Amino acid sequence: MTRTPLLLALGLLPILATTACNAAGPDATGQKVPATAATAADQRPFTATEVSRFDQPWAMTFLPDGSLLVTEKRGKLQHLDLAGGKKHEITGVPKVAYGGQGGFGDVILHPDFARNHVVYVSYAEEGTLDTRGAAVARATLALDANGGGQLKDLKVIWRQTPKVSGEGHYGHRLAFGPDGKLWISSSERQKFDPAQDMSGNLGKIIRLNDDGSLPTDNPFASQGGVAAQVWSLGHRNVLGIAFDANGKLWAQEMGPAGGDELNLIVRGANYGYPIVSNGDHYDGRPIPDHDTRPEFAAPKVTWNPVISPAGLMFYSGTLFPQWKGSAFIGGLSSTSLVRVAFDGDNAREAERFNMGERIREVEQGPDGALWLLEDGSKARLLKLTPKA
Repeated sequence: MTRTPLLLALGLLPILATTACNAAGPDATGQKVPATAATAADQRPFTATEVSRFDQPWAMTFLPDGSLLVTEKRGKLQHLDLAGGKKHEITGVPKVAYGGQGGFGDVILHPDFARNHVVYVSYAEEGTLDTRGAAVARATLALDANGGGQLKDLKVIWRQTPKVSGEGHYGHRLAFGPDGKLWISSSERQKFDPAQDMSGNLGKIIRLNDDGSLPTDNPFASQGGVAAQVWSLGHRNVLGIAFDANGKLWAQEMGPAGGDELNLIVRGANYGYPIVSNGDHYDGRPIPDHDTRPEFAAPKVTWNPVISPAGLMFYSGTLFPQWKGSAFIGGLSSTSLVRVAFDGDNAREAERFNMGERIREVEQGPDGALWLLEDGSKARLLKLTPKA
């Protein structure tokens, strides 16, 4: 594939891709997800109980006391007391660039949160001349006696470079690895070619020290500049990153028209976008499949029709012992919860549960229950427990 048709499509794709990523019902190819692909509600091995509702929630994380932090895309951080069912807003949140796929993003805890109370948040921020980009900040969470609180001493430690036009494909999912490093998914902002350009950090997975400084053992550290942040490249729109029990990093990403992916992330690897993909461009032009270019790392699972993946977690609890070691992905256009099973470095979709609504986020609770956040306004927070 030459660079010329990629550039010609630059103006058309962001509009189409934003529509597809936010549309309910049909997937990005216009095909309906087959009804037989998902387990019906009355056959699911769990009961889904509504716990609360949020306005356009995007991410959640549990605090050591069992309460929950939830980000809302318009720019709010909510603290939910699960015991009392009360919700309180946390102040001190940075100003977000809300619109399209942009707004408030992820929230995670520092590995030593019990001692230092440090949290990390991601969000879209405004640039100059109608540009935007993702940012990551760290702050100290100070809760008050009433369940509210504030983010103190907030400091931005990472930004997407460069900021570009448009309101799609920020990525900005966060995770801490067993190595104590901070990992960030930086999507390619619907601009195609930056995923292969090492002068910027779009379309990459980033690895930093917990204070935002650069680890000296990153694969491209010797190149200096932005390249020194990069762990892997050639990514499209990564909306979930998580480590398995063996310390391996996995990432799921939305494909173009077809070709959603689950990837095992390898140091210094190039995953090929936009040169290869198991999907095609939204205007119908084909993209060569991964098997035509073996120098690029191929996904372990692809979906076509797509599931529109959102969120990724590995299950380690005992409440659902049959699922220990499985990964779970929320499905947006597929309105589903997808379970992925593993055999070493190989993976496959094992089950798909029809949830009837777009699923934005999935997490494991302290007691081993699965927790889901639906997408959109008046979105439900659901707790999944085994059927009696």
